[in-house]
Amino acid sequence: MDMLARRTLVDHGRDEASGSMSALIDQVTGLVRRQYRVFLIVPAVALAIGLLYLLITPAQYTATTTLLIDSTTLRVLQNQLQPQGDVPLDTLQVGSQVEILASRKLGLAVVKDLHLADDPEFSGTNGWNPFASPAAGSAEEREQRALDEFLAHRSIARADKTYALNISYTSKSAATAAKVANAIAEAYIDDQLGAKYQTVTRAGAWLQDRINELKSKAAAADRAVLDFKEKNNIVDLGGAGASSTAGASTFSRLIGEQQLYELNSQLATARGATSEAKARLDRIEQVQKMDVSEGAVADTLKNDVITRLRNQYIDLSAREANISGRYGADHTAAANLRDQMEEIRRNIRAELGRIAGSYRSDYEIARTRQESMERSLAALVSEGQLTNRDRLGLAELESSAKVYHTLFDNFLQRYMEAIQQQSFPITDARIISPAVAPAKKSKPVTSLVLAISLSLGLMAGIGIAALREAVDGVFRTARQVEQELGARCLSVIPLASASASPVLPRSAAVMAADPGDLPALPPPQGAPEPATSDQQRYAFSDSLKRRAVDDPISVFTEAFRAIKVSAWLQANVRETKVIGITSTLPSEGKSTVAANLAALMADAGRRVVLIDADLRNPTLARSLTPRPQTGWLEVLSGKLDLAEATGLEPTTGLALLPLLLTEAPVHSDEVLASQGFRDLLERLRQSYDYIIVDLPPLAPVVDVRAIVPAIDSFVFVVEWGATSVKTVRRHLLAETELHDRLLGIVLNKANLRMLERFEQPGIYQNGYYMRGG
Repeated sequence: MDMLARRTLVDHGRDEASGSMSALIDQVTGLVRRQYRVFLIVPAVALAIGLLYLLITPAQYTATTTLLIDSTTLRVLQNQLQPQGDVPLDTLQVGSQVEILASRKLGLAVVKDLHLADDPEFSGTNGWNPFASPAAGSAEEREQRALDEFLAHRSIARADKTYALNISYTSKSAATAAKVANAIAEAYIDDQLGAKYQTVTRAGAWLQDRINELKSKAAAADRAVLDFKEKNNIVDLGGAGASSTAGASTFSRLIGEQQLYELNSQLATARGATSEAKARLDRIEQVQKMDVSEGAVADTLKNDVITRLRNQYIDLSAREANISGRYGADHTAAANLRDQMEEIRRNIRAELGRIAGSYRSDYEIARTRQESMERSLAALVSEGQLTNRDRLGLAELESSAKVYHTLFDNFLQRYMEAIQQQSFPITDARIISPAVAPAKKSKPVTSLVLAISLSLGLMAGIGIAALREAVDGVFRTARQVEQELGARCLSVIPLASASASPVLPRSAAVMAADPGDLPALPPPQGAPEPATSDQQRYAFSDSLKRRAVDDPISVFTEAFRAIKVSAWLQANVRETKVIGITSTLPSEGKSTVAANLAALMADAGRRVVLIDADLRNPTLARSLTPRPQTGWLEVLSGKLDLAEATGLEPTTGLALLPLLLTEAPVHSDEVLASQGFRDLLERLRQSYDYIIVDLPPLAPVVDVRAIVPAIDSFVFVVEWGATSVKTVRRHLLAETELHDRLLGIVLNKANLRMLERFEQPGIYQNGYYMRGG
């Protein structure tokens, strides 16, 4: 079940989408059918205008010069401090060059260079104003006119993602276009050269003034340094690195500073020497306390005398030990050896004493020298503290002098570079593709003009067609009637004309108009039969009033058959004996509709009476032959009997109840709403199957509103393509009781040929009926 429901929903959605698409297609095709003349004429006119434009517009030619903005050549020739390389240009810089090319200054230069002020193409005397003279106005005014014309046909564009600029000029002469385009490029290059020369010249003059100024300030700063040194008795050390002349890279070193530096170095050396002497003295004193036999004495001192004596002592000690071991310690030889050893020991001690005295003397000398240097250093430090203030002032003067010298050097270098740039007559731009005279015109482009003309024509046609549809504001189709008025459209009656359809003989008409589709209604019980013996016979002098009978095989008659069938079917739901025919405005054909409907019903065998109830403009009596002499107002007044006032159209059996007015009634609505008129309708109900009442229009008078309760059904006539939708809605929808009693709406006087533009073609054609006959 769920699957079935989903499938049903899908099918329903598909049907709705298909219906919407079909409705859209129908609307579009209908719009094309209705407005096809607009869709043909407007684009054709637009194309004709385009062709006329092509014929009267002179051909124009466009020449293009390509200019490359490249600064690599200039950087190679310039002596710049930055490293050489292909540094890309800034995009904004290229955009600035485009603005320069588009400037009026550059354009005026081209105008003057090529003497364009004297050229008729640029002076405005090339055909548009034949009475103007190139010499009219001052030279400046002519140049300005030529400049305006020049700027209007010149274009500058940058090639995509490149530094190439395309300079284009459009002229009526191919040679002029190429000449002007090349002149623009040349003028730009000359302008760049002139601008650079002027810039460098101004910069050089300014730099020269600054250099002279800085030179004077640097000399003054050097003199201040020298004066300060002389005043404070400050003397510099000699040498290239310590010079105090202009351009020195470091501060000059003073004598006091040099002395302090050297004394400090010497003091450090003296302290080292004192420490070394003290160490040697301490060591010799330690050695003196050691025994001679210890090897550290000779190893430490490394003295040749002590080393030799010690070696002798060792030999004697070895011999003494040998002899004592062999002969005893008391042996004379052993004693002699011991004496020699003692002598050697004394000699070693004596040598050690001499060395110690020498070391002590060296230590005292070094200590005395150190103390002397320390006193000298203290004196220099004290003296240097006194001169610190003067040294600070000197440092400030020397720093100022250094700054001025540095600035002087920089400005001098810039000045030399500026002078060097003046000698290079080159720019960043160069022509890579000069303009040549074009062989083909650039404007107007025939295909483009025709395409634009056709496009504008199509858009204008669509707009005009849509506007005509929007402002139409009248009824055109049955669907429109049903949507706007909420009532069924019974039929569309074509505009009757002499050539609408051939008129058949009466016999054929009777055979065609007497179908068996409508069963005969039996007369009401007790109703009297309408008298026919002594009734006045009438004929319609206006053939249009009975055209539905005379021309049965036609679209015109078929429209009335639709009304007749609707009335017959409606009788199964409610009583529809009394049918009122009305409209919104006069002249919509309601009387013609009423007469034809009544005649067609009567011709089909129904008992029908036609009542002219338009008390403001009765038309039935005027369309009858002979002219009636009485009417139903005499019946209401009691002057005549109903049978005497009722006439008969013998060919159809239609009963006619005309209206004769000697003067317009003041209260026509009271007449229609009177009980007498209601009794008259009630009497007619007893005698006739259908009572067709021709009522006045709804908008001008209130008569219809007064008679609404007495009418069973209404047929509302709307003139096709004439009556405003708003007017019908305002009056019909306001009468709710009348709207509820509507049998339907009838569109009258329809132009069938135009109607086919709104409906499906072939619906309203007589050919089908003729083939059937």
